Amino acid sequence: MTDKHTNPPINIAIAVYPHLLVTSLTLPIEMLRAGEAFAKGHLDKQSFRPLAINLVAKSAGSIPTRAGLAINPNCITTNAPYSDLIIVPGIWRNPRPVVRTNQHVVDWLSQSFSAGSHIIGVGTGNCLLAEAGLLDGHPATTHWHYAKQFSHDYPQVRLKPDFFITQSERMYTVASLNALADVIVHIISQYYTKAAAQHVERNFSHEIRKPYEDQRYLEGAVDRHPDELIAQIQFWLKTNLATELNLQEVAAQFSLSYRTFTRRFRAATNQSPIEYWQQLRVEGAKELLASSNLSIQEVALEVGYNDQGHLTRVFKKVLSQTPSGYRKVVRRKLFG
Repeated sequence: MTDKHTNPPINIAIAVYPHLLVTSLTLPIEMLRAGEAFAKGHLDKQSFRPLAINLVAKSAGSIPTRAGLAINPNCITTNAPYSDLIIVPGIWRNPRPVVRTNQHVVDWLSQSFSAGSHIIGVGTGNCLLAEAGLLDGHPATTHWHYAKQFSHDYPQVRLKPDFFITQSERMYTVASLNALADVIVHIISQYYTKAAAQHVERNFSHEIRKPYEDQRYLEGAVDRHPDELIAQIQFWLKTNLATELNLQEVAAQFSLSYRTFTRRFRAATNQSPIEYWQQLRVEGAKELLASSNLSIQEVALEVGYNDQGHLTRVFKKVLSQTPSGYRKVVRRKLFG
């Protein structure tokens, strides 16, 4: 009997069809399950929500793949439950035949998005989203080899082939498996906390990755930040990490009261100046720890912290590890 205090599950659906790229099916499942397992051991029962993962196809029956592994869907598009998140895997080689023979999947994606689902399209799997009209007028990416074909088939989509990740409202598109992993880490942080996401990233990422937020093409980001003065201050902060000025003095330098500066900064960026300043300094420190032989004390001074202890406290709070611990891990990834 189900515990009456158990929270409803997070419903994940993965579209399945012939010629799908199996890795773009298995990788997100394994990462999401790892995040779920971490959260189950670290969140209280009132906060934890289990995952319910469904494989959804146009019809029942085993689906062969090029990898030699058969996929057995447990739902069809006409009876699939509501999904909080849908993943649309990549397609081996030319996606056109798969798109042409999976109109039921295309219709289900359209209906699901209208019902509120978030959707992640992978590589050429984004052709199914485009076929549904969900990407019309929005940015998207795809596998580089099919970018020209994609633009020809879906001219209404604002293709961004130079980006590995795009986000538009509740739709994410990714161009590669590495980019998919980065988006899944981001999703885990939303479902199960940043600590769970960092745990999964440490266990699944085999190279140094930039945070999801630094890689994506975010639709409307420029439109939502028309405050040119705040943009100037952001640029100044990025290029003056080691400044001895505090934020009140920075605001005064741009002829703003600190109260006005804080209000305008949050309105423009959706975070406080202190949060943004710390984020810049941590990212700067991470880069120096990875790519230079500066001592921890020297790194701290380079990014504006007055001593090694201050940098260590911030690292423990933000990354759950020390600067020296981060350097060891990152150097192993770089040179191991």
